[in-house]
Amino acid sequence: MGCLPIQCVLDQCILVVREMIDKKPKIKRSVKPPGNSPAHPELLEREFSDAVVFFHEALASRLSIGSAEWKCLGLLQQHGPLTSSRLANLSGFTTGAITGIVDRLERTDYVRREPHPSDRRSSIVKLVSPGELRERVSPVFQSLRQSMEEVRRRYSPSQLAAISSFLKEATEVLHRETLKLKRSKPRANSSE
Repeated sequence: MGCLPIQCVLDQCILVVREMIDKKPKIKRSVKPPGNSPAHPELLEREFSDAVVFFHEALASRLSIGSAEWKCLGLLQQHGPLTSSRLANLSGFTTGAITGIVDRLERTDYVRREPHPSDRRSSIVKLVSPGELRERVSPVFQSLRQSMEEVRRRYSPSQLAAISSFLKEATEVLHRETLKLKRSKPRANSSE
């Protein structure tokens, strides 16, 4: 059946991380970022993170939505219909933020709310046309998959396993650090 677009990107990102960590990158960039290539892994990780965020922002823009809406569409593709509270839980957004996101997605005809079958106080958020959405983004992800496959072929199965392991652990760290941020109180602005 093939993977869903967001899953494909994440799978392919696993394959490119090792390339970014190498001190002598094997990929020649057609456009270099400002300054020299980062010498520290933390800077490479940041560059990678920025590239992923900017990719998704550009894709969301192509769909005339924001990146938060795009990520929520991905969760709906991955998990199927969800309550707003479950969507908030999965995304990390507040329920208030999810209300705004779902409102905007409804206005653009990507989702609709339906009454919850067993809870009159709740509704279910569903994709309106998952196949149509997949068709709209498929060319972008096909191009990305082809480019990432070129990177993948440069690595042995054991190297790919190490990359996969690193990204799984890094993802777990990001989830924990996100929870920590959400649970902590923001510091008062020192300039006030």
